[in-house]
Amino acid sequence: MTIEWARLKRQKATDAVDRGIYLRGDGRCRVMLLHGLTGTPTELGYIAHFLRSRARFHVSCPRLVNHGQPMSVLARTKWHQLYDSARQAFLEASKAAKAEGVPLVVGGLSLGANLSLMLAAEFPGQIAGVACLAPTLFYDGWSVPWYHRLLPLVDYTPLKYFTFFRESHPFGLKDEDLRAKIAEHYSKVDLHDSSEAAKSGYAHFPVRLFCEMGRIIKRCKETLPRVTSPVLVVQAENDDMTSPRNARFILERVASERRELLLLKDSYHLVSADRERSRVAERLQHFCGSLVAPGAAPGERHAQVAA
Repeated sequence: MTIEWARLKRQKATDAVDRGIYLRGDGRCRVMLLHGLTGTPTELGYIAHFLRSRARFHVSCPRLVNHGQPMSVLARTKWHQLYDSARQAFLEASKAAKAEGVPLVVGGLSLGANLSLMLAAEFPGQIAGVACLAPTLFYDGWSVPWYHRLLPLVDYTPLKYFTFFRESHPFGLKDEDLRAKIAEHYSKVDLHDSSEAAKSGYAHFPVRLFCEMGRIIKRCKETLPRVTSPVLVVQAENDDMTSPRNARFILERVASERRELLLLKDSYHLVSADRERSRVAERLQHFCGSLVAPGAAPGERHAQVAA
């Protein structure tokens, strides 16, 4: 990451941004997946369509609040707004799952994984399982710059309002073809132009938003002992942003009887889109499928199964 400085013009939110990815299946299970900080539902698109086509699950990947909006709007987002938007999406999915009589699995990538754990702690009886893809409780990956450790101090200064990190190599991807495409696109993006953010995500991270991420991380850590649903954690051994320490931290602290870990050897942070995305999708399909009552048909009440 490189540092850029700017005083952005205050802009208003636009109504032109879509709500995310919503795929209707044939029942048996409903899955809600949340994207990462400054990301888009598209980063979960492969897994969403895999679960829909292979397992016929209902899958939703809602867009978190202010993502896809102008950079100045995104930068003003508070931690509780991010959680509230995830919570609202969950309540909609939970209502649908109850009406259909099917289990609901929540999960997400990076920030989305953190939010999913917080939801599981708040709604223990309504979530059949939690799928954490590259959860982010510590920014301790090999590509994280040393100055990232200064964020807790910057949080107390006006610097956070004018400082931005520009995404840089390897962009969370080990897949060289995908990485090259992202690099080419981001090289053309100016800090003052977020017109493609709804589709491709942001090329910059507002430092003030990173500070809000720190508050989510703190609250997520505090809620882990209250998570009782089955938990699947997927982490890359060579994650450039968050090391396997994140997975161990979660699995050692949740109260879940069923805890699973999938370590990837050929991926970086964006495990849902990188080289082993099919392996991730297959494992998630198996995890969700195991939470469905044997022989259950759409409309039948489910029973949680813990292996």
